[in-house]
Amino acid sequence: MLNRITEDTTLADIPKLPGAGEVPARYDLSCLYYPMAAYEIGMLKIGEVAKMYGIDIKRLIDDLNKNK
Repeated sequence: MLNRITEDTTLADIPKLPGAGEVPARYDLSCLYYPMAAYEIGMLKIGEVAKMYGIDIKRLIDDLNKNK
């Protein structure tokens, strides 16, 4: 089990963490829950996705870690 979310945490791991599941939706990352995205989210890291979408990675990681 993850102790802390980092930029290298895969998207697939985030919904598994208690309390962290709602955070991606606040950042318009609802793609985590699309069935067709299952393959990609297993490989993509949260830091990469934040960069692609122009999301403040520090803020996102802080939100994810305080909600788990």
